[in-house]
Amino acid sequence: MTDQRTALVLGGGGITGIGWEIGVLTGLAEAGVDLTGAELVVGTSAGSVVGAQVAGGADLEAVYGRQLEPPTGEKVARMTRAALARYGWAVLRSRGDDVAFRRRIGALALAAERAGLTPSEQERLDVIGSRLVGREWPDRDLRVTAVDAETGQFRVLDRTSGVPLLQAVAASCAVPGVYPPVTIDGRRYVDGGMRSAANADLAEGCDRVVVLAPVPRGIGPLSSVDAQVTGMVARVAVVSPDAASRRAIGRNVLDPAARAGSARAGRAQAAAVAAEVAEVWQG
Repeated sequence: MTDQRTALVLGGGGITGIGWEIGVLTGLAEAGVDLTGAELVVGTSAGSVVGAQVAGGADLEAVYGRQLEPPTGEKVARMTRAALARYGWAVLRSRGDDVAFRRRIGALALAAERAGLTPSEQERLDVIGSRLVGREWPDRDLRVTAVDAETGQFRVLDRTSGVPLLQAVAASCAVPGVYPPVTIDGRRYVDGGMRSAANADLAEGCDRVVVLAPVPRGIGPLSSVDAQVTGMVARVAVVSPDAASRRAIGRNVLDPAARAGSARAGRAQAAAVAAEVAEVWQG
């Protein structure tokens, strides 16, 4: 494998997505398939948190243990019906134009912030900071995705971007209508999942790719994981929640109370997918 470039792609999926991904990674490592040495790590939304931990050299058992801690003092967030309706309207009005869709979703995020419907930007930076194992970009190739709230332009942030890791991850996790946009270089950025739930195509050019996708499907102009990996000249394995994991995740991916169950379910699921992942990663 020394001449094979490996990529770990970590998709979005809220608080439960963080727990599930960490559970899967921990279970795979326990089964002898350690993905944490990937040469490229792509993180979107929840995956940006996990990606920063993995690329930063965090101990999997330690971060897994943190997922099992009671959510004392953590607030339950949820997408309101009004915001969901605006998402649907943005899909319909954009007619497949992904940039136009992202502009409309960005406008939704900015309007929700002005109306006081989201926490303050500093409050979110504090929350995201508490989830990171360090504030410096790792030496490895970590790519974090975000979207300009005003222009709808997609941006990939890495250690060469000049953007602090905390701001990059917070922007990638800024779910429009739920959390405030994050300021980077004087501009406001929202969730990188507004382009794709995983942005797996950023691993194009790698030889071995594993995608952990809490949300594998695409909605409207958002590309699905399958669509993005189809045609890749690479060995690819895509892991998404099985029935038990979906039950553990529940209906609100932003509920901290479901985090521990999601992590346990992900770890249990890893045993069932270990052989498939090993064939791609080690075969």
